[in-house]
Amino acid sequence: MMKYIRHMLVFSRIVELGSISAAANDLGISKSVISQQLKTLEQELGVLLLKRTTRQQVLTPVGRDFYQQCQQINTLAHQAWDNARYTQQAPSGALSISAPHALIEAVISPAIGTLVSRFNRIIPSIYASDQRVDLIDDNIDIAIRVGELPSSDYRQQLLGSFREVLCASPHYIHQQNLTPVRLKNNPEKLLACDYAANRWQGKSVSHTLTENSSGKTIELAFKPNRFNDSLNAVIAMVKSGAGIALVPDFIFSPAKGKGELLDLFPGFQLPAVPVYAVHAFGGQTPLNVKLAIDTIKKQMKQTLNVP
Repeated sequence: MMKYIRHMLVFSRIVELGSISAAANDLGISKSVISQQLKTLEQELGVLLLKRTTRQQVLTPVGRDFYQQCQQINTLAHQAWDNARYTQQAPSGALSISAPHALIEAVISPAIGTLVSRFNRIIPSIYASDQRVDLIDDNIDIAIRVGELPSSDYRQQLLGSFREVLCASPHYIHQQNLTPVRLKNNPEKLLACDYAANRWQGKSVSHTLTENSSGKTIELAFKPNRFNDSLNAVIAMVKSGAGIALVPDFIFSPAKGKGELLDLFPGFQLPAVPVYAVHAFGGQTPLNVKLAIDTIKKQMKQTLNVP
């Protein structure tokens, strides 16, 4: 049946334009091809659709009914075409985004809020997860991922980067006598401290800190002994004095301003952490996905002051 739909649409153009020659010119197909398609259609149906002479063509009664139904198919095809093109001009429909907890409040929700305020036909769903989701199995349109990514068939777009800070609460620093001078001269002292980690970090983590002024590096390897399922939980634990942790600088800065957290190695910095948007649409990216990624990238630059 499907292979004859094109023949049905050709038949409609013959009727509407009044001749095989006119239909051939309109469709950019030779008259012989048009004639053959009409002949094949009539043979498969076992009925005559058009009575043709050298001067005119007349629909048979069966041909008249058949033409009306072909018109309905043609109308539906045009509607489907127009609707698909419209979604690329006026973005709409569901949009699912997965992102780490740390970026939801600071970047993702504000960005998507800005997007839907402009295009209210977009229906977003934002999922906070520090675990890497499967785009296909979990039906995710965009996954925001932190850190270097392995090569894959998915499209990856760099959104920016941020840095992390190795920090602890003032109470814990005082309790363990972790003054910056002592740590700079004896960084191994930190290895005996409690370390709060997100579960995805595993049971062994290492950090390389570089001194801004001299370029001197410090290598540290930890065995975490406090585990959590989200960065928010890690931060809450460390603020309460339960140990040390790695915290994104855009979260650390306001906490430092409130006296909740302190940098264990002021004057040193950790490597920049890249942030990517990942999707599985290949070259046919829906407009709402393109706009969402662009808006998130802009929000990152504004909020996190990243390149």
